Amino acid sequence: MTSRAEIDVHPITEAEFPDWSRALSTGFLQDPVLGEEQLRARARQFVPGRLLGAFDRGRCVATYRSFDQRLTAVGGAEVPADAVSNVTVTPTHRRRGLLSRMIGADLAAARERGDVVATLIAAEYRIYGRHGFGPATTMTQWTVDVPRAGLDPRWAAPEDGGTIDLADGADVRKLGPELHERLRRAQPGAVSRDELWWQARTGAVRMHATPWHEPFYAVYRSPDGEVQGMAAYRADDTWGDAKQPLNTATVDWLIGVTPAAERALWRYLCSIDWITTVKSGWRSPDDLLPHYLPDPRAARISTQADWLWVRVLDVVRALEARTYAARGSLVLEVVDPGGPAAGRWRLEAEEGGASCVPTTESADLVLDAGALAMLWLGDESAARLAALGRVTEERAGAALSADALLRAPRRPWCPDMF
Repeated sequence: MTSRAEIDVHPITEAEFPDWSRALSTGFLQDPVLGEEQLRARARQFVPGRLLGAFDRGRCVATYRSFDQRLTAVGGAEVPADAVSNVTVTPTHRRRGLLSRMIGADLAAARERGDVVATLIAAEYRIYGRHGFGPATTMTQWTVDVPRAGLDPRWAAPEDGGTIDLADGADVRKLGPELHERLRRAQPGAVSRDELWWQARTGAVRMHATPWHEPFYAVYRSPDGEVQGMAAYRADDTWGDAKQPLNTATVDWLIGVTPAAERALWRYLCSIDWITTVKSGWRSPDDLLPHYLPDPRAARISTQADWLWVRVLDVVRALEARTYAARGSLVLEVVDPGGPAAGRWRLEAEEGGASCVPTTESADLVLDAGALAMLWLGDESAARLAALGRVTEERAGAALSADALLRAPRRPWCPDMF
């Protein structure tokens, strides 16, 4: 077995990209042999210095990619983020510290660039906490039993006078980016999408060897003609006994920048002939979907799990970027051995802004970097974390005081996988 010291970890070159891509597919249990079209598409993600690989005797055995991202904080401000993706270690080279070497180098570079946080979607729960990440948002998927929902079967158009039209991929690439930016600016936890995202989700670029199947696209326009919502969905072809349709519509993604747009799109999906089940795709845990139905029990939670993980790289900028539910002060001692979040910080939250500075004052709460990330987007409760032993109260009642400051009025949500 090759020793750890003999395995070379470095930013890959363009010439190494095909081997890196093979290792990536292997790590995710996908077909390791990619065609030229898929390699060319994946190569569009190549940014010098942002793709790392571990090489054992010239063969890539671990992969890692990061890219620039913008993340919306509580209150609507955005912060620059280091988005981590494509992390794999080939099964023959597990438990040799390869991820630690790659993620350590990347997070140091991100801090040097001025990124405020790092983000990722964790395939496995237990890996990233030891690198200072914490689960900061939750994802929920609903399965709607359409016949049980109590909806009017005569529905034909939005009640508000708006319209829903079907579109094609070119329409989505034209209308979608601006619409998503409107959502992202208002939704804590949402992240930016680049041009390649829209091309890959509409079939203009084929990133994988599996065949592309075009989804249906629906666009909602308000009564004055403004595009306020959009959805991509697919349908199966399932029939029961006596020629009864049992088809399922599965939502790839749905954007609504107003409640009227969301209501109209969900109502449309539940009204399609032959559709008896609607699967919602990735939604916020406090999404309004169930309550758009006359019988909310018709929307059953089929999946609920952690989603966006965050690693705070700059405590001052992170805490000053967001807004707070009340005025007040809090002294946080962050335990982050050898990491950028370590220290004692005084947060002063005021109407219209906040300040955060290093301090030598006694701490109100002691917590690790992962717990700080869980609290930063306003989804987790300091009192809950204290009960779990993730937060220590040095001042009686400090956890409740922290919740009064940090909790967000609506839960943060990241609509994206990356």
